[in-house]
Amino acid sequence: MRLQGIKIGFALTGSHCTLDEVMLKIQELVDSGAEVFPIVSHSVDTMDTYFGTAEKWREQLTQITGKKPINTIPGAEPVGPKKLVDVVVIAPCTGNTLAKLTNGITDSPVLMAAKAHLRNQRPVILALSTNDGLGMNAKNIGLLLNTKNVYMVPFGQDSPIGKPNSLKSRMDLIIDTILQALQGKQIQPILVQL
Repeated sequence: MRLQGIKIGFALTGSHCTLDEVMLKIQELVDSGAEVFPIVSHSVDTMDTYFGTAEKWREQLTQITGKKPINTIPGAEPVGPKKLVDVVVIAPCTGNTLAKLTNGITDSPVLMAAKAHLRNQRPVILALSTNDGLGMNAKNIGLLLNTKNVYMVPFGQDSPIGKPNSLKSRMDLIIDTILQALQGKQIQPILVQL
């Protein structure tokens, strides 16, 4: 199994339309031998949307990982001091989360987990899902691409004509990105055709 013995903090943020796809990837991580610690943003933890209820997502995460999602800032803080995980993955990573991470804002369980993990100089992986990646968040992507211990799941424009600023990562490359990041390498190419 490719990820046997690897502990992964898997953090989900509010790109609700992407959550079904991400749940399949979490199952793949578990099937590949990883121990997964789910972490959810306030919106995933509390918002019912067209794509599913907050309760549905929490229950699905618990069923797949065998662990209740971390859903508070104090609950996420031990990720750093206790060195709870080997890698933190934020998928989907919204533009809001991206901007806050870039600017050192820690106002959610997901951001606290990332900050706490980065303080130990351990890898944080971002799988983008944002409508403004080539707009207001382009500068944040640029800054994070040059930030030590931050890695990107390869991404591209998911709707160049309809939403020209929208970017989405290839969620099927999460495992490969994790394996590279654990070696201190950014998977290549970063920019891909979707």
